[in-house]
Amino acid sequence: MNSKKSFALHLIFFLFVTAIGLAQKRELHPKNEFRAVWIATVVNIDWPKNNMDSVEKQKADFIETLDTYKKLNYNAVIVQIRSVGDALYPSPLAPWSRYLTSVEGQSPRPYYDTLQWMIAETHARGFEFHAWLNPYRATFDLKTELLSRSHDFYKHPEWMIEYGGKYYYNPALPEVQQHLTAVVEEVVKNYDIDAIHFDDYFYPYKIKGIEFNDSVSYKKLGNGLSLGDWRRLNVANFVKNISFTIKNLKPWVQFGISPFGVWRNKSVDPKGSDTQSGQTNYDDLYADPMDWMNNNWIDYIVPQLYWSIDHKTNSYSMLMKWWSENTPNNTALYMGNSSYKIRADADKKWNNIYEIPNQIDLTRQFENVQGNGFFSAKCFMNKNQDVVKLLKEYEYKYPALPLPVPHFKKEISDSLLINSITKDTVNYYITFQKPINMKVRYIVVYGAKDVSKININDASQILEKIAVQEDCTDFNIQVPCYKLIGNTAFAFTFVDYYANESPETIIDLKVETQTK
Repeated sequence: MNSKKSFALHLIFFLFVTAIGLAQKRELHPKNEFRAVWIATVVNIDWPKNNMDSVEKQKADFIETLDTYKKLNYNAVIVQIRSVGDALYPSPLAPWSRYLTSVEGQSPRPYYDTLQWMIAETHARGFEFHAWLNPYRATFDLKTELLSRSHDFYKHPEWMIEYGGKYYYNPALPEVQQHLTAVVEEVVKNYDIDAIHFDDYFYPYKIKGIEFNDSVSYKKLGNGLSLGDWRRLNVANFVKNISFTIKNLKPWVQFGISPFGVWRNKSVDPKGSDTQSGQTNYDDLYADPMDWMNNNWIDYIVPQLYWSIDHKTNSYSMLMKWWSENTPNNTALYMGNSSYKIRADADKKWNNIYEIPNQIDLTRQFENVQGNGFFSAKCFMNKNQDVVKLLKEYEYKYPALPLPVPHFKKEISDSLLINSITKDTVNYYITFQKPINMKVRYIVVYGAKDVSKININDASQILEKIAVQEDCTDFNIQVPCYKLIGNTAFAFTFVDYYANESPETIIDLKVETQTK
């Protein structure tokens, strides 16, 4: 056999084995996995689609986004509620966002508390709601005439630093840190959120030839530290304060951060990744995720690995391995994926419809990586439907429940006690006793052909995840009859506010059900 023919046969065999491996891998359906999508409001990236939209259209579009991702079996949304010193909720600390109402400081007409409404709609569909804030960015441009007079640019001009065509809060000032902490405190106190979320904007990304002019603050407050160490300390103190504030108010509310994907390059630090990134968290954004995690200040981290699997200088595969090896066990690790690059990037590997599915498959090979977040929501809204089809058929064929973050894990001994089960031609109606001293977020419904087949670790058996009202005496849920076609057995669990799941309660419908 000549060498060319031998090589060809070996190649065919390799591709065949690889194809079988991928097929088997894609048939793995984890029952627990974080599946999130970012919904960006700044400059109307995802929602509202236009800042002139009516309230009716805003609501319809947000519900369409939720329903689209529910069909795709996602389970969390990360919604931007503060992007440039503004708010998508009523607040004395910030004006209403012009991306919501077209005029900054103007409330929605007809009025509604946008954040409260979004949270209710999100929980009703079984999603976690992560409230995403950009703490340090004060404006998106220099058009200050568009700002409300109640914006901090006017109320506290001494807090502002102009840089690269925007204004930023000065992270060094104690009064800025106090103010931004109060912003977070207000949201945590007033709203039933599941998490506070920050992204990668700490000190701004460096622009060649321009200095971030905090020299006066450094001279006054630097305390002998190098400029870099001083800036990192400013960020660290802020992250610590936010963490303590959240946990003192509502200990079940998570604190998560989605930093830039490269901590440091190996060329400047042997502990860094073997990358050639032009900017890094530690050296350019003055953000040190390793410090935050080692001090137990954050519950989860979502590094933004916005590159293709085998990118030449910053590959997804290599960086994911680095983060999996360098994230301590006290922090949940998810990967940030760039669905916005599909067919829209200079790296032509993003023209391959399998890039995102393959990234998910690769993620699942690492035991301590518990899921993915995708930027951003519009990328699977009536576009890239060939990729959506792949996800529906393989990676996200079945629902999944997020795992509790490490600080929140605990065994629940109580199971649900059923008061009654009735049905009519449309629904089953089930009433449960409310567990004592437990804050319950959802009831999860599983179904199987008979009692002996019930397995709550099988994602294919998840039928519904139903939000419950905490202020009720008992929990009343209804399950559409069509959900049980082919099944005669139910199992019920509850999920607490920390995302821990209870043991199952199993019933046989043939025995238990009465007709209404």
